[in-house]
Amino acid sequence: MWIYEKKLQYPVRVGKCDVKMAKYLIEQYGGADGELAAALRYLNQRYTIPPKVVGLLTDIGTEEFAHLEMIATMVYKLTKDATPEELECAGLGSHFVDHGRALYYHNAAGVPFTATYITAKGDPIADLYEDIAAEEKARATYQWLINISDDPDIKDSLKFLREREIIHAQRFREAVELLKEHQEQKTVY
Repeated sequence: MWIYEKKLQYPVRVGKCDVKMAKYLIEQYGGADGELAAALRYLNQRYTIPPKVVGLLTDIGTEEFAHLEMIATMVYKLTKDATPEELECAGLGSHFVDHGRALYYHNAAGVPFTATYITAKGDPIADLYEDIAAEEKARATYQWLINISDDPDIKDSLKFLREREIIHAQRFREAVELLKEHQEQKTVY
């Protein structure tokens, strides 16, 4: 089903070690509105959505995994040269104790990822509106991350991710209109 290219969707460069920024980025790795939750949500919803929208959910769900890979790369690069003391000072001490330098799916506060983040109602319109909201929440989070970063390289990658969230929300809006139009045609006598 997938073809994996052994490169990131967009280049990830990091100007300096910044453990605090890595802690904030973890939100998009394993948080409720992060990339893993989005990817799993969309790929799961494909099974109860009309065929006209299945491809869209597959495409965007797959792309979300590419975004997850970018976030993981940023977190790794931002922390790879950090000392245990720097990790602890930035609020990642308990993460380091539990996982060393391994990435782990949790949010910026350290709350582990949970399947409750993956919403699926089984109603195509309701699910697509949830997907629009998820993309808008991710867009907002990326904007806030951009606002607190002082690294132009990180900001560049985050701006790319923010723009992709905007496009995904637009595609989901288009899908809602397509399904509503389809429903209206069915009710015409």
